[in-house]
Amino acid sequence: MRIAVLGAGFTGLTASLRLLQMGHQVTLFEKDSTAGGLAGGFKNPNWDWTLEKSYHHIFTSDNSALSLAQELNQKIIFQKPQTDTYINGQILPLDDPRSLMTFPYLSPIDKLRTGLALGYLKLLKNYQKLEGTYALPWIRKYMGKKSAKLIWEPLFTGKFGEFKEDISLTWFWGRVKKRTPTLCYPAGGFQEFANKISTKIISLGGEILLNTEVKNIEDLSRKFDKTIVTLPLPVFLKNTPNLPKKYVQQLSSIPHLSAQVLILILKKPFLKESYWLNINDPGFPFLVLAEHTNFMDPKHYGNQHILYIGNYLPNDHPYLKKSPQELLKIFTPYLKKINPQYPLSPQLPSSPYLFTQPFAQPVMQVGFEKIIPQFKTPLKNIYLANMAMVYPWDRETNYAIEMGEKIAEEINAD
Repeated sequence: MRIAVLGAGFTGLTASLRLLQMGHQVTLFEKDSTAGGLAGGFKNPNWDWTLEKSYHHIFTSDNSALSLAQELNQKIIFQKPQTDTYINGQILPLDDPRSLMTFPYLSPIDKLRTGLALGYLKLLKNYQKLEGTYALPWIRKYMGKKSAKLIWEPLFTGKFGEFKEDISLTWFWGRVKKRTPTLCYPAGGFQEFANKISTKIISLGGEILLNTEVKNIEDLSRKFDKTIVTLPLPVFLKNTPNLPKKYVQQLSSIPHLSAQVLILILKKPFLKESYWLNINDPGFPFLVLAEHTNFMDPKHYGNQHILYIGNYLPNDHPYLKKSPQELLKIFTPYLKKINPQYPLSPQLPSSPYLFTQPFAQPVMQVGFEKIIPQFKTPLKNIYLANMAMVYPWDRETNYAIEMGEKIAEEINAD
């Protein structure tokens, strides 16, 4: 079959690779100048490695990603970086049972309740038992109101905003279930990983058309036997005008948030040891700091230090219209609270980078399992595979790869 794939993120890349290995002809369309999608990267002249436009890592439980890397001889680096929480003006470890037991702001009974509840979710295999349950009310009931208020509510607020009380416990289960203290990273960056898949696709006779945006999916699909769309739901709906009204309503009912990341390139470290710092102060204008060079060696980035400032925002948020310099001005007083020496001397060697990814985060509310789209759409020979369909998992490269393999198998079987 002649198959079109729209979107060269890891879902589109993996689907294309597997379909070619099954003997089909594949043309992959990508509007950007490089493959990689949400994990795509860029490279400064004095860097050996590329850097993701948004922070990325792989868990040791991410079997699909690690298996594909092994298949393509993509070297993977294993590290155990430090994950901390900023709370009440302090940076505190809070990523394992020991750090929970020494956490100063919970009573012994609240620590025990929190640990037992997390242990239950970690060990639970049948997540269907949790369907229909709201995450935050469950957390308040079983971990205690103080644990919920100090640890979890700020993170839910930062991640989901007005939707925080609506999030399904199955989504939270997925975050607890798959997390591992050891993290993995592809040597050279995720862009290097994506490029290896692209090279393999081309070697198998596939075609990759970069800088090529498809604005009418139905018109394109008439030129192919099958078409796979890996674009976000709102983009798919916009570019596919003849979908049935009921189907459009179903897909439109899934909210999406934008992911925005401001990247600072520094000459000195900002955080002493933390790779990942959750911001649990509700007054802060950002959700997370991720110092990439506390995870990967700065030597790969010209001995500079890289700090991500991350946010999830509704699509009408004013931050989405601001320049990098305007955002940095807003963030600077809060960065000073975390590191009073900021701005570090010497100053930033280059301007901050700003990357915004619209519709990057689908909101998995209670009842999501009833509206999640299937691979087959109502339009003949048009298939859908995107990050709104990895339920109950959150958006991650591993599940993008896993979905690419699943959609390839389904199309090959049809």
